[in-house]
Amino acid sequence: MTSAHLGDGPPAVERHAGSYDPQTGPHDPHGDPFLRTRFAVPAPPDTFLRRERLAGHLDGALRTPLTMVNGSAGAGKTLLVADWVAGHPELPVAWLTTDTDGQGAGMFWAYLLQALRTSGVPLPENIASPADANRVGDALPARLAAHLGGLDRPVVLVLDEFDRVTAPEIAAQLDFLLRHSAPGLRLVLVTRTEPLLPLHRYRAAGELTEIRDAELAFTPVEAARLMEAHGLRLSPAAVRGVVERTRGWAAGLRLCALAAEEAPDPELCLKEFEADRSAVADFLLAEVLKRQDDGTQELLLRVSVLDRFGPRLANAVTGRADAEAVLARLHRGNAFVQHVGHGVYRLHPLFAEILRAHLRMRRPGLEPELHRRAAVCLRTAGALPAALGHGAAADDWEFTATALVDDLALGQFFTGPRADILDALFTRMGPRGGDGPAPELVRAAARLSRGDVAGGAARLRRARERLRDSDGPADMTDTAAVRMSCALLDALVARLSGAPGHAEDAVREAEALRNLLPAELLDRHPEFFALLLDHLGSARLWAGDFAGARAALSRAVATGPGAPATALPREDALARLALLDVLHGWPGRAERTARAALAETERSGIARPASSGVERLVLAAVAVEREDLGQARALLDTAGESHPALRDPVLEAGHALVAARLHLARGEPGAAWKAVEPGVPADAVSPWARGETALVAAAAGLAGGRPQDAAALLPEVPRDQPACAVGAARVLLAVGRPEAAVRLLDRAAVDEHAGPAVTVRAALVRARAADRAGDGAAARRLVTRAVTQAHREGLRRPLAEAGPWIRPTWPAPHVTAVPPSPPHRGSPPPVEELSGRERDVVRGLALAMSTEEIAADLYVSVNTVKTHLKNAYRKLSVGRRSEAVRRARELGLL
Repeated sequence: MTSAHLGDGPPAVERHAGSYDPQTGPHDPHGDPFLRTRFAVPAPPDTFLRRERLAGHLDGALRTPLTMVNGSAGAGKTLLVADWVAGHPELPVAWLTTDTDGQGAGMFWAYLLQALRTSGVPLPENIASPADANRVGDALPARLAAHLGGLDRPVVLVLDEFDRVTAPEIAAQLDFLLRHSAPGLRLVLVTRTEPLLPLHRYRAAGELTEIRDAELAFTPVEAARLMEAHGLRLSPAAVRGVVERTRGWAAGLRLCALAAEEAPDPELCLKEFEADRSAVADFLLAEVLKRQDDGTQELLLRVSVLDRFGPRLANAVTGRADAEAVLARLHRGNAFVQHVGHGVYRLHPLFAEILRAHLRMRRPGLEPELHRRAAVCLRTAGALPAALGHGAAADDWEFTATALVDDLALGQFFTGPRADILDALFTRMGPRGGDGPAPELVRAAARLSRGDVAGGAARLRRARERLRDSDGPADMTDTAAVRMSCALLDALVARLSGAPGHAEDAVREAEALRNLLPAELLDRHPEFFALLLDHLGSARLWAGDFAGARAALSRAVATGPGAPATALPREDALARLALLDVLHGWPGRAERTARAALAETERSGIARPASSGVERLVLAAVAVEREDLGQARALLDTAGESHPALRDPVLEAGHALVAARLHLARGEPGAAWKAVEPGVPADAVSPWARGETALVAAAAGLAGGRPQDAAALLPEVPRDQPACAVGAARVLLAVGRPEAAVRLLDRAAVDEHAGPAVTVRAALVRARAADRAGDGAAARRLVTRAVTQAHREGLRRPLAEAGPWIRPTWPAPHVTAVPPSPPHRGSPPPVEELSGRERDVVRGLALAMSTEEIAADLYVSVNTVKTHLKNAYRKLSVGRRSEAVRRARELGLL
């Protein structure tokens, strides 16, 4: 696909040269520049015949939301629509030719958005291009539909070769876009097959314009005019005969015309063509290929292994120096060499297929060598994805793996946009496909991307051994990029194994090698250091180095902002920063950061299980603190659906601890103990994970009436971490040692270093100690402070944990949740605060989303959304959607 960048000169017609959008940038989800030829309206050849009956029928596209031009290959579909577009210059038309290469949902929607921008359709900033080539969230079609539906005049969107789009999810999303953007969109599908859209519904509603194969077929009168355009004046009988033989097939008629226009006796030529038993293949070989000189035949055979090609690539594959002139001549001579714009050519698909078969017969064993030449040329030109494809087709895995590693692109196994493509490509490599360091690194990366830590580590050790055994600087694999890639995978193995010291060593090695690589190479792959810093931050978090973890994770978030390739490490780093906030007792800040991580995945099109999952774990922990236990359970259930390469001890321990705290909140101490009892296997012990686990076990013991068992766990709790110190103080208080509990809080300086979820609990411990000492005034003062702080943050769990003794010291009737911001004057506050998920549902109402759309956006059922709506209406004292949105705005909830 990327070979398109090797050509020059743009004779193809483009409508509305769109302006550059700074948010989206000029790159597709693979990080490659968008191919402008896919937005170009094809220019009809000089011999094109405009057929008014079809053009008139196609005018129905202006009156119906959906138009389908469905016909066989070579039926003239594309040129028909292109001519119709040229006849309506007043229309805003976006043209997109779909492609089979990497045609996942994310790639499809990225190109569709760019087609709209290229055609001059302005798009708002909240519609960003997907980062994941294979996935896209439902929010993107919803936002695009809302935008198109508000335009003054409809946009005509032509999707050419739509039969290449075979993913059901793309068809479903496109159907959603069409249904919800009316009347702002007119969709024209040019296809060989029946699309997956619910055509019966559009037909029943009279909202479909159809042109099918039978209507596309040439009539005898039209065929005669076509022959005349080729300089042929045939008898009516000859025209009727050729129409009957070809069934009016446009490509067949043109094949006949091309053959006959050079023949001494055109009508005799057509009769011989009729007698041919394999008309298309034999005709193309005999009347197109064999009419060329030997050198041109050889060029055509060799370029048949290429999808798109410019003169430079054609010269590299054929060993010639004059491909540019030969290709231009073949195009002008209508020899099934199509110029697609910008100096790029491609063979007619049928012609290319026949040529490849003929190449294997005439030059057995040459095809792999041609792919190898193409791979070398494309790699030199910087077209890495296309180079990898041809290297794999050549079965040259040493070259292919080395190209990936030397380009510092190994991190793409883990970042989403190209991960699935690389995994599928190198799955074909096999255990014997190259034995240098680069193939072993690729095998290691593939295993680690699937969560196989042991297998990945073994392959990584083998790569290190191969690197030590290499023959010196002349060996291509002995490069700084290879050693950098080893360091990246070392850091990942250390992270997944819970070995923070090894992660620090790997990052130091990578930093030392950084200056040995060109700055341009590093700039081209921001995902490399984003991943490295994310691995380091998570390893430090496991080690309890919270300050170091925050520093590394913050740097990861700031690396390559907006770049699709860095979306996953940035999302994961944000989520782990939110986890740090939870551990320090800042639930409100943690919630905001976690939602920022979720927004990153939504904006970039990252979908589970490709995303981190930590942000949902954090939101579950916040929901437990607010005693929204149903929401916590739902979030916890989805938090485990994370990328296999991100399932490290931090995630596993966090999941177990939040699950245990949820069980405690539900009064299930036995289940809480079972949630943490297995522990998390890791090379190094995490002090905070060990301490939090001991506190959960102690809480389970206290709830089960075993205070001494709880006290026995206190040596496991680190006293230098405020959250753990408060937990230990609560245990000391429960076993009758209030003075020791207060001393522990004083030593830990809890109020100076922790957030409200910790300081509220600390104040309640001090209040209980004062109450037991007979100082009722101090107890009431401390309880008042705790309740005020809890009210401000919406915290219910710390007050529930305190037990019934708190009621006599309760300062005044309070609601244990608080509005997020003061309401406007004159608007009474809600009697009860909305939960986080209820706010999300109300935000969906404000965006005019349906109940089904809100459910899809929040990953919950429709019934769950209806329940949240019912609760929100009750709390806001309203009865309708519009009233809920207005009331929420008055209260500052939106």
